Amino acid sequence: MDELNQAITLALRRFGLAEADETPPLHALAGGVSSDIWRADLRRGPVCVKRALPKLRVAQDWFAPIERWQYEVAWLKTVSGIAPGAAPEILGVDAKQRFFAMAYLDPARYRNWKAELMAGRADRGFAAAVGRLLARIHAATAGRAGIAAAFASDDIFHAIRLEPYLEATARRHPDLADRLIELARVTARTKRALVHGDVSPKNILIGPDGPVFLDAECAWYGDPAFDLAFCLNHLLLKCLAVPEAAAGFLGCFDALADSYLAGVTWETAQEIEARSAALLPGLLLARIDGKSPVDYVTKEADKAHMRKIGRKFLASPPPGLAAIRAAWARETTHG
Repeated sequence: MDELNQAITLALRRFGLAEADETPPLHALAGGVSSDIWRADLRRGPVCVKRALPKLRVAQDWFAPIERWQYEVAWLKTVSGIAPGAAPEILGVDAKQRFFAMAYLDPARYRNWKAELMAGRADRGFAAAVGRLLARIHAATAGRAGIAAAFASDDIFHAIRLEPYLEATARRHPDLADRLIELARVTARTKRALVHGDVSPKNILIGPDGPVFLDAECAWYGDPAFDLAFCLNHLLLKCLAVPEAAAGFLGCFDALADSYLAGVTWETAQEIEARSAALLPGLLLARIDGKSPVDYVTKEADKAHMRKIGRKFLASPPPGLAAIRAAWARETTHG
Protein backbone atom coordinates (compact mmCIF):
# COMPACT_ATOMS: atom_id res chain seq x y z
CA MET A 1 0.00 0.00 0.00
CA ASP A 2 1.51 3.36 -1.04
CA GLU A 3 1.83 6.34 1.28
CA LEU A 4 -1.30 8.13 0.05
CA ASN A 5 -3.52 5.05 0.31
CA GLN A 6 -2.17 4.41 3.79
CA ALA A 7 -2.89 8.00 4.85
CA ILE A 8 -6.46 7.78 3.54
CA THR A 9 -7.04 4.41 5.19
CA LEU A 10 -5.78 5.67 8.55
CA ALA A 11 -7.95 8.77 8.26
CA LEU A 12 -11.04 6.71 7.44
CA ARG A 13 -10.35 4.65 10.56
CA ARG A 14 -10.00 7.82 12.66
CA PHE A 15 -13.27 9.11 11.25
CA GLY A 16 -14.94 5.91 12.43
CA LEU A 17 -15.83 4.97 8.87
CA ALA A 18 -13.38 2.07 8.45
CA GLU A 19 -12.82 -0.65 11.00
CA ALA A 20 -9.40 -1.17 12.56
CA ASP A 21 -8.63 -4.20 10.40
CA GLU A 22 -10.12 -2.74 7.23
CA THR A 23 -8.10 -1.57 4.22
CA PRO A 24 -10.69 -0.40 1.70
CA PRO A 25 -9.89 -0.35 -2.02
CA LEU A 26 -9.78 3.14 -3.55
CA HIS A 27 -11.13 3.85 -7.03
CA ALA A 28 -10.29 7.15 -8.73
CA LEU A 29 -13.37 9.01 -9.94
CA ALA A 30 -13.26 10.98 -13.18
CA GLY A 31 -14.25 14.56 -13.85
CA GLY A 32 -12.14 16.75 -11.58
CA VAL A 33 -9.57 19.22 -12.93
CA SER A 34 -8.79 20.77 -9.55
CA SER A 35 -8.88 17.77 -7.18
CA ASP A 36 -8.27 14.07 -6.80
CA ILE A 37 -11.45 12.21 -5.88
CA TRP A 38 -11.76 8.57 -4.88
CA ARG A 39 -14.52 6.15 -3.96
CA ALA A 40 -13.49 4.14 -0.92
CA ASP A 41 -15.39 0.86 -0.75
CA LEU A 42 -15.92 0.25 2.95
CA ARG A 43 -17.76 -2.62 4.58
CA ARG A 44 -20.42 -0.14 5.63
CA GLY A 45 -20.74 1.07 2.04
CA PRO A 46 -18.87 3.47 -0.27
CA VAL A 47 -17.77 6.98 0.68
CA CYS A 48 -15.99 9.72 -1.30
CA VAL A 49 -12.57 11.09 -0.40
CA LYS A 50 -11.39 14.37 -1.93
CA ARG A 51 -8.04 16.16 -1.99
CA ALA A 52 -7.37 19.53 -3.66
CA LEU A 53 -4.51 19.87 -6.15
CA PRO A 54 -2.13 22.87 -6.16
CA LYS A 55 -2.01 22.89 -9.99
CA LEU A 56 -5.16 22.38 -11.98
CA ARG A 57 -5.34 19.89 -14.85
CA VAL A 58 -5.59 22.33 -17.74
CA ALA A 59 -3.29 23.15 -20.65
CA GLN A 60 -2.13 26.50 -19.28
CA ASP A 61 -0.33 27.00 -15.97
CA TRP A 62 -3.10 27.52 -13.42
CA PHE A 63 -2.28 27.35 -9.74
CA ALA A 64 -4.69 27.88 -6.87
CA PRO A 65 -4.17 28.10 -3.10
CA ILE A 66 -4.45 24.63 -1.62
CA GLU A 67 -6.34 26.04 1.40
CA ARG A 68 -9.48 26.20 -0.72
CA TRP A 69 -10.47 22.73 0.49
CA GLN A 70 -11.32 24.21 3.89
CA TYR A 71 -13.80 26.62 2.33
CA GLU A 72 -15.36 23.81 0.34
CA VAL A 73 -15.96 21.81 3.52
CA ALA A 74 -17.41 24.91 5.21
CA TRP A 75 -19.69 25.63 2.23
CA LEU A 76 -21.02 22.07 2.13
CA LYS A 77 -21.74 22.15 5.86
CA THR A 78 -23.35 25.60 5.70
CA VAL A 79 -25.60 24.71 2.80
CA SER A 80 -26.62 21.40 4.38
CA GLY A 81 -27.86 23.46 7.31
CA ILE A 82 -29.83 25.80 5.04
CA ALA A 83 -31.32 23.15 2.76
CA PRO A 84 -30.80 19.59 4.03
CA GLY A 85 -29.90 17.28 1.16
CA ALA A 86 -28.69 20.10 -1.11
CA ALA A 87 -25.03 19.11 -0.57
CA PRO A 88 -23.23 15.88 0.31
CA GLU A 89 -22.80 15.20 4.02
CA ILE A 90 -19.27 15.70 5.37
CA LEU A 91 -18.17 12.53 7.19
CA GLY A 92 -14.67 13.43 8.32
CA VAL A 93 -11.85 15.95 7.80
CA ASP A 94 -8.08 15.40 7.92
CA ALA A 95 -6.62 18.90 8.15
CA LYS A 96 -3.01 17.70 8.20
CA GLN A 97 -3.33 15.69 4.97
CA ARG A 98 -5.76 18.24 3.46
CA PHE A 99 -8.50 15.84 2.45
CA PHE A 100 -11.99 15.01 3.61
CA ALA A 101 -14.58 12.26 3.35
CA MET A 102 -18.17 12.83 2.32
CA ALA A 103 -21.22 10.81 1.45
CA TYR A 104 -21.08 8.87 -1.81
CA LEU A 105 -24.11 9.61 -3.97
CA ASP A 106 -24.94 6.62 -6.17
CA PRO A 107 -25.14 7.63 -9.86
CA ALA A 108 -28.11 5.30 -10.24
CA ARG A 109 -30.11 7.65 -7.98
CA TYR A 110 -28.24 10.91 -8.53
CA ARG A 111 -27.86 11.68 -12.21
CA ASN A 112 -25.40 14.31 -13.36
CA TRP A 113 -27.11 17.34 -14.89
CA LYS A 114 -24.37 17.95 -17.45
CA ALA A 115 -24.70 14.37 -18.70
CA GLU A 116 -28.45 14.85 -19.08
CA LEU A 117 -27.98 18.09 -21.01
CA MET A 118 -25.31 16.60 -23.26
CA ALA A 119 -27.78 13.83 -24.06
CA GLY A 120 -30.20 16.52 -25.23
CA ARG A 121 -32.56 16.25 -22.27
CA ALA A 122 -33.67 19.76 -21.28
CA ASP A 123 -35.86 19.77 -18.17
CA ARG A 124 -37.21 23.25 -17.46
CA GLY A 125 -38.65 22.13 -14.14
CA PHE A 126 -35.26 21.01 -12.88
CA ALA A 127 -33.61 24.20 -14.13
CA ALA A 128 -36.19 26.19 -12.18
CA ALA A 129 -35.44 24.10 -9.08
CA VAL A 130 -31.73 24.95 -9.43
CA GLY A 131 -32.58 28.64 -9.60
CA ARG A 132 -34.83 28.46 -6.54
CA LEU A 133 -32.25 26.57 -4.49
CA LEU A 134 -29.45 28.94 -5.46
CA ALA A 135 -31.55 31.95 -4.49
CA ARG A 136 -32.45 30.25 -1.19
CA ILE A 137 -28.78 29.78 -0.33
CA HIS A 138 -27.94 33.37 -1.24
CA ALA A 139 -30.92 34.75 0.67
CA ALA A 140 -30.09 32.73 3.80
CA THR A 141 -26.49 33.99 3.87
CA ALA A 142 -26.94 37.58 2.66
CA GLY A 143 -25.82 40.26 5.07
CA ARG A 144 -24.57 37.82 7.70
CA ALA A 145 -21.33 39.06 9.25
CA GLY A 146 -20.39 35.63 10.61
CA ILE A 147 -20.71 34.02 7.19
CA ALA A 148 -18.74 36.86 5.60
CA ALA A 149 -15.92 36.38 8.11
CA ALA A 150 -15.89 32.59 7.66
CA PHE A 151 -15.63 32.88 3.87
CA ALA A 152 -13.16 35.75 3.47
CA SER A 153 -11.47 33.82 0.66
CA ASP A 154 -10.86 36.75 -1.68
CA ASP A 155 -7.35 35.64 -2.68
CA ILE A 156 -8.56 32.16 -3.58
CA PHE A 157 -11.53 33.44 -5.57
CA HIS A 158 -9.24 35.77 -7.48
CA ALA A 159 -6.77 32.96 -8.23
CA ILE A 160 -9.34 30.39 -9.30
CA ARG A 161 -12.04 32.55 -10.90
CA LEU A 162 -11.35 36.22 -11.60
CA GLU A 163 -7.79 35.87 -12.90
CA PRO A 164 -8.18 32.75 -15.12
CA TYR A 165 -11.53 33.86 -16.50
CA LEU A 166 -11.75 37.65 -16.75
CA GLU A 167 -8.15 38.83 -16.41
CA ALA A 168 -6.66 36.14 -18.65
CA THR A 169 -9.29 36.92 -21.28
CA ALA A 170 -8.40 40.61 -21.05
CA ARG A 171 -4.87 39.73 -22.17
CA ARG A 172 -6.31 38.08 -25.30
CA HIS A 173 -8.60 41.02 -26.08
CA PRO A 174 -6.62 44.19 -25.36
CA ASP A 175 -9.30 46.46 -26.82
CA LEU A 176 -11.72 45.15 -24.17
CA ALA A 177 -9.15 44.78 -21.40
CA ASP A 178 -10.33 47.80 -19.41
CA ARG A 179 -13.89 46.51 -19.43
CA LEU A 180 -12.91 42.98 -18.35
CA ILE A 181 -10.59 44.22 -15.60
CA GLU A 182 -13.32 46.52 -14.32
CA LEU A 183 -15.76 43.58 -14.26
CA ALA A 184 -13.27 41.66 -12.12
CA ARG A 185 -12.87 44.64 -9.78
CA VAL A 186 -16.60 45.21 -9.39
CA THR A 187 -17.18 41.52 -8.71
CA ALA A 188 -14.34 41.41 -6.16
CA ARG A 189 -15.65 44.34 -4.15
CA THR A 190 -19.34 43.40 -4.19
CA LYS A 191 -20.07 41.64 -0.89
CA ARG A 192 -23.62 40.35 -0.65
CA ALA A 193 -23.89 36.61 0.09
CA LEU A 194 -22.19 33.21 0.13
CA VAL A 195 -21.10 32.30 -3.40
CA HIS A 196 -20.44 28.76 -4.66
CA GLY A 197 -18.31 29.97 -7.56
CA ASP A 198 -18.65 26.93 -9.81
CA VAL A 199 -22.38 26.46 -10.38
CA SER A 200 -21.91 24.36 -13.48
CA PRO A 201 -24.18 21.50 -14.58
CA LYS A 202 -21.26 19.10 -14.06
CA ASN A 203 -21.37 20.04 -10.37
CA ILE A 204 -25.12 19.56 -9.97
CA LEU A 205 -26.83 16.23 -9.44
CA ILE A 206 -30.47 15.47 -10.13
CA GLY A 207 -31.38 13.91 -6.82
CA PRO A 208 -34.62 12.20 -5.81
CA ASP A 209 -35.51 15.26 -3.72
CA GLY A 210 -34.10 17.97 -5.98
CA PRO A 211 -30.73 19.47 -6.97
CA VAL A 212 -27.55 18.60 -5.09
CA PHE A 213 -24.55 20.91 -5.42
CA LEU A 214 -20.98 19.53 -5.50
CA ASP A 215 -17.44 20.94 -5.74
CA ALA A 216 -17.52 24.17 -3.75
CA GLU A 217 -13.77 24.84 -3.92
CA CYS A 218 -14.39 28.41 -5.08
CA ALA A 219 -16.62 29.23 -2.08
CA TRP A 220 -16.44 32.94 -1.22
CA TYR A 221 -18.50 35.64 0.43
CA GLY A 222 -19.06 38.06 -2.41
CA ASP A 223 -21.29 38.74 -5.38
CA PRO A 224 -24.08 36.18 -5.93
CA ALA A 225 -24.49 37.53 -9.46
CA PHE A 226 -21.41 35.47 -10.33
CA ASP A 227 -23.20 32.20 -9.52
CA LEU A 228 -26.23 33.12 -11.63
CA ALA A 229 -24.17 34.26 -14.62
CA PHE A 230 -21.84 31.26 -14.38
CA CYS A 231 -24.67 28.73 -14.59
CA LEU A 232 -26.58 30.58 -17.30
CA ASN A 233 -23.38 30.69 -19.36
CA HIS A 234 -23.23 26.89 -19.33
CA LEU A 235 -26.81 26.65 -20.59
CA LEU A 236 -25.90 28.89 -23.54
CA LEU A 237 -22.83 26.78 -24.31
CA LYS A 238 -24.86 23.57 -24.36
CA CYS A 239 -26.72 25.00 -27.35
CA LEU A 240 -23.49 24.63 -29.33
CA ALA A 241 -22.80 21.13 -28.02
CA VAL A 242 -26.27 19.78 -28.85
CA PRO A 243 -27.77 22.21 -31.38
CA GLU A 244 -30.92 20.16 -31.90
CA ALA A 245 -31.79 20.77 -28.24
CA ALA A 246 -30.93 24.48 -28.26
CA ALA A 247 -34.52 25.65 -27.89
CA GLY A 248 -34.93 23.44 -24.83
CA PHE A 249 -31.71 24.72 -23.29
CA LEU A 250 -32.86 28.31 -23.79
CA GLY A 251 -36.07 27.32 -22.05
CA CYS A 252 -33.93 26.09 -19.15
CA PHE A 253 -32.06 29.42 -19.23
CA ASP A 254 -35.38 31.27 -18.85
CA ALA A 255 -36.69 28.96 -16.14
CA LEU A 256 -33.52 29.16 -14.04
CA ALA A 257 -33.20 32.93 -14.37
CA ASP A 258 -36.87 33.56 -13.62
CA SER A 259 -37.02 31.29 -10.57
CA TYR A 260 -33.76 32.70 -9.21
CA LEU A 261 -34.77 36.34 -9.62
CA ALA A 262 -38.15 35.60 -8.00
CA GLY A 263 -36.24 34.48 -4.88
CA VAL A 264 -34.02 37.56 -4.56
CA THR A 265 -34.70 39.28 -1.23
CA TRP A 266 -31.41 40.96 -0.23
CA GLU A 267 -31.44 43.58 -3.01
CA THR A 268 -33.69 44.30 -5.96
CA ALA A 269 -33.94 41.68 -8.66
CA GLN A 270 -33.11 44.39 -11.21
CA GLU A 271 -29.78 45.16 -9.50
CA ILE A 272 -28.49 41.61 -9.42
CA GLU A 273 -29.80 40.89 -12.92
CA ALA A 274 -27.86 43.88 -14.24
CA ARG A 275 -24.62 42.62 -12.66
CA SER A 276 -25.25 39.10 -13.98
CA ALA A 277 -25.91 40.47 -17.46
CA ALA A 278 -22.64 42.42 -17.28
CA LEU A 279 -20.71 39.32 -16.22
CA LEU A 280 -22.28 36.85 -18.64
CA PRO A 281 -20.56 38.04 -21.86
CA GLY A 282 -17.21 38.13 -20.04
CA LEU A 283 -17.66 34.56 -18.85
CA LEU A 284 -18.81 33.51 -22.31
CA LEU A 285 -15.69 34.95 -23.92
CA ALA A 286 -13.55 33.42 -21.16
CA ARG A 287 -14.68 29.91 -22.08
CA ILE A 288 -12.97 30.29 -25.43
CA ASP A 289 -10.07 32.66 -24.67
CA GLY A 290 -9.43 32.24 -20.94
CA LYS A 291 -7.45 29.60 -19.07
CA SER A 292 -10.29 27.08 -19.03
CA PRO A 293 -11.69 26.80 -22.58
CA VAL A 294 -14.75 24.62 -22.89
CA ASP A 295 -13.74 21.28 -24.38
CA TYR A 296 -16.88 20.49 -26.35
CA VAL A 297 -16.87 23.59 -28.55
CA THR A 298 -14.53 22.65 -31.39
CA LYS A 299 -16.03 24.22 -34.52
CA GLU A 300 -14.47 27.52 -35.57
CA ALA A 301 -17.92 28.88 -36.45
CA ASP A 302 -19.11 28.23 -32.90
CA LYS A 303 -16.02 29.86 -31.44
CA ALA A 304 -16.62 32.88 -33.66
CA HIS A 305 -20.22 33.01 -32.40
CA MET A 306 -19.03 33.03 -28.80
CA ARG A 307 -16.58 35.82 -29.53
CA LYS A 308 -19.17 37.84 -31.43
CA ILE A 309 -21.76 37.75 -28.65
CA GLY A 310 -19.23 38.14 -25.86
CA ARG A 311 -17.48 41.09 -27.45
CA LYS A 312 -20.74 42.80 -28.42
CA PHE A 313 -22.17 42.85 -24.92
CA LEU A 314 -18.87 43.60 -23.22
CA ALA A 315 -18.57 46.71 -25.36
CA SER A 316 -22.19 47.66 -24.71
CA PRO A 317 -23.51 46.02 -21.51
CA PRO A 318 -27.26 45.30 -21.58
CA PRO A 319 -29.57 46.21 -18.66
CA GLY A 320 -30.76 42.63 -18.31
CA LEU A 321 -30.34 39.04 -19.44
CA ALA A 322 -33.03 39.06 -22.13
CA ALA A 323 -30.90 40.88 -24.72
CA ILE A 324 -28.08 38.37 -24.45
CA ARG A 325 -30.46 35.43 -24.58
CA ALA A 326 -32.22 36.86 -27.66
CA ALA A 327 -28.97 37.56 -29.52
CA TRP A 328 -27.74 34.04 -28.75
CA ALA A 329 -31.04 32.47 -29.82
CA ARG A 330 -31.07 34.18 -33.19
CA GLU A 331 -28.08 32.19 -34.37
CA THR A 332 -28.51 28.91 -32.46
CA THR A 333 -32.19 28.09 -33.02
CA HIS A 334 -34.60 28.23 -35.89
CA GLY A 335 -37.33 30.24 -34.31
